[in-house]
Amino acid sequence: MSEPRFTILESRAVLDVAGEDRVAFLQGLVSTDVATVSETKAIHTAFLTAQGKYLHDFFIAALGERFLLDCEAARAEDLKKRLSMYRLRSKVTIEARSDLAVAAAFGDGAAEKLGLDGDAGAARALADGVAFVDPRLAAAGARAILPGDAADAVLSAAGLAAGSVGDYDRERLTLGLPDGSRDLVPEKSILLENGFDELNGVDWDKGCFLGQELTARTHYRGLVKKRLMPVKIDGPLPAPGTLVMLGEKKAGEMRSGTDGCGLALLRLDAVEKAAESDAALTAGEARLTPKKPDWAAF
Repeated sequence: MSEPRFTILESRAVLDVAGEDRVAFLQGLVSTDVATVSETKAIHTAFLTAQGKYLHDFFIAALGERFLLDCEAARAEDLKKRLSMYRLRSKVTIEARSDLAVAAAFGDGAAEKLGLDGDAGAARALADGVAFVDPRLAAAGARAILPGDAADAVLSAAGLAAGSVGDYDRERLTLGLPDGSRDLVPEKSILLENGFDELNGVDWDKGCFLGQELTARTHYRGLVKKRLMPVKIDGPLPAPGTLVMLGEKKAGEMRSGTDGCGLALLRLDAVEKAAESDAALTAGEARLTPKKPDWAAF
């Protein structure tokens, strides 16, 4: 059991999408159903290349007549630029909101401290901002988009203890949740190799979106041969991109990690062979032990 905590995610930023066409504008671009976003529901979604490769993923929450996009700070300007390319005659505005901060609330009962029920994506207004259960997985806790100068006070007043980004990262890695371009390679990664189907990041009934054709073909033809998986790391932490080996054969690549745990994109046949033969998966000088997340369907 872990106490409910919060941390401000300095690695995240907020884009504000407003205007009467905001739903239709985003609906044709991203992988989940924007029409379902409301003051009581947030979503997690992805923006792909026309060839179905990953560009960005982000959370969308509603605040009044606008959408707040919780995205990577280092790549927020790129996301804004790419979205703006498709704006054309749509009546929408896209603005960076430097006055807003993103926080993660995690640990036992963290979402309940913010007045949220246990359903993934459940949202509510909170202190001139919005809080929502992580739309990917309720076990990941909640997120909040709040005025930056008040965020710490609001979350502390809700009964959450101050934690660290490292605390949150360990929770995320243990659950097998990717963190943007730390774990997915822009213009290369495929959503279904990284759990987006099971983690509510793709809606197969919403209609067309950018990159849908390859994503759907991969899904319906069962072409997923690799998966992002949590790994226990015995030895020095391998750098992201380090090859994972099964003997002399390539078995995958390391992604993010910390304190003996991490994520790796692994060939499923290699994972199976390693389990059957009790052989070691290695990355640099470290030995990796993969674990299938409880939510995963592979």
